[in-house]
Amino acid sequence: MNKKEFSLFRKKLNKTQRQIAQLLGTSLKAVHSYEQGWRGIPAYVERQLLFLVSQKNKKIKGRPLCWKIKKCSAEKRSRCPAWEFKAGDYCWLINGTICEGLPQNTWEEKMRVCRTCRVLTSQL
Repeated sequence: MNKKEFSLFRKKLNKTQRQIAQLLGTSLKAVHSYEQGWRGIPAYVERQLLFLVSQKNKKIKGRPLCWKIKKCSAEKRSRCPAWEFKAGDYCWLINGTICEGLPQNTWEEKMRVCRTCRVLTSQL
């Protein structure tokens, strides 16, 4: 996540910098640093922010499920934590999903896949 996205999502939530710092469990100074680009945005902050925005937009009916979009076989679904936890609309939040055939090793790798996927983009 870059500084522009962070700021955009904060504004979508209609929160001040102080309010978003409280929601994210971080300092106001950290939020200033994220929005100025002085500090990278940690994975746990990005994950929390994306979750909050998706919850704000939860009123969307018929959110797409990842295993339907990706047309996953029964065997592939059985190995995927998104299927195990019945979280096909929150697969982007769960580590270890196998959207590209193998689990991604880091949050950054996972987000490269998820940012282009309709499951996440439909919620933001």
